[in-house]
Amino acid sequence: MIKGRIDLITLGCSKNLVDSERLMGQLAACGYKLHHDPEDPKGEIVIVNTCGFIGDAKEESINTILGLTELKKRRKIGQIFVMGCLSERYRKELTEEIPEIDHLYGKFDWKQILADLGHSWNDELRGQRLQTSPKHYAYVKISEGCNRMCAYCAIPLITGKYKSRPMEDILDEVKHLVSKGVSEIQLIAQDLTGYGMDRYGKYNIAELVEKIAQTPGVEWLRLHYAYPNNFPMDLLTVMAKYPNVCKYLDIALQHASNHVLDRMLRRITKEETASLLTEIRRQVPGIHLRTTMMVGFPGETEEDFEDLMQFVKEQRFERMGAFAYSEEEGTYAAKNYEDDVPAEVKQRRLDTLMTAQQEISNDIQQEKVGKTFRVIIDRLDGEYYVGRTEFDSPEVDPEVLIPVESLPLEPTAVDDSLQSHIALKIGRFYEVEITEASAYELIGKIH
Repeated sequence: MIKGRIDLITLGCSKNLVDSERLMGQLAACGYKLHHDPEDPKGEIVIVNTCGFIGDAKEESINTILGLTELKKRRKIGQIFVMGCLSERYRKELTEEIPEIDHLYGKFDWKQILADLGHSWNDELRGQRLQTSPKHYAYVKISEGCNRMCAYCAIPLITGKYKSRPMEDILDEVKHLVSKGVSEIQLIAQDLTGYGMDRYGKYNIAELVEKIAQTPGVEWLRLHYAYPNNFPMDLLTVMAKYPNVCKYLDIALQHASNHVLDRMLRRITKEETASLLTEIRRQVPGIHLRTTMMVGFPGETEEDFEDLMQFVKEQRFERMGAFAYSEEEGTYAAKNYEDDVPAEVKQRRLDTLMTAQQEISNDIQQEKVGKTFRVIIDRLDGEYYVGRTEFDSPEVDPEVLIPVESLPLEPTAVDDSLQSHIALKIGRFYEVEITEASAYELIGKIH
């Protein structure tokens, strides 16, 4: 155990990561030594920022906490603080079942964490964070909560109603990040396209995106988690107008059977969804769409699943993930539907869907061979530099591998035998010709 050290472990989505970074900014100002996601926790305090979205995420959070209790018994670490979505929702249960936890906080109890450590929250640090992602990209959260109330989703129960951040606060944060060397902004929210209605009386996402795009130093701006119902079409005009707004949109659709969509309370039909996707692709040529689908929702029949399969094959999403339904207590689905699709059927449908998507992804990736794309370099990994095109978000989408041995040799006037390959700079953009492709990977060479 190391005195004065705080280890902070972040589980779940990038929205949680932003919360952790903000808290770490406050803790750093208080003089603590901070380690994020340490492989070997040794902190006087370990803070776990939990996820409680679906069963697997809750299980990961619980297992992480239990692992820390073992380290605490062996005096490898000191106190255990638990915050985030899981503790927001299950504070009573966690208190009773894991008494080794020293302090439990909800999702937004950050000031209390500081108070329990004998410090006060510093409002002057608003918008400043201790960045944990590579220095060239950062996530910016534009809102909290969600008003959609989809039947399966517990997030509104955890985070509450939709609350848009003031636009000026978001723009100040973007400018601060750019001043620190960030060139790629990942804009995130549970419902990105709902931004502004609660604060300004209208959807303001297009105006916000335009102002960020106009900010000097923002080379790429990427949009995550749009909602298909009541989609603000003026956003497409902005996306098409500004070359630094990535031709990329993460828009979770969940299903394509009208029967299932109705039971999910998605408030959109398959036909309306298809029409929206057609318009998106028409107004923003070359856009890559990322979506998420769910299989095994209560009442999903084989016919419903076939509707979903046919829709995916027709739409040919450039990026798609999927997961099996898990019942979340307190949701509309848990209260009103029986979880009647057997686990083995859910898994079969999931495997079938993702096999079809892999074939689609491979075809789309193969179309990139021989073409040249602007690529940002994220890291050096062994014998490869690893980067991304504008069509790829960090950690979830395909990467571009550039073999070190394919790079030109450094010129030398001394001894040719001492020549080495030029080094690419992390966070820089390069023109890369794609030479090989697979479903989830591209290989290229620098021009």
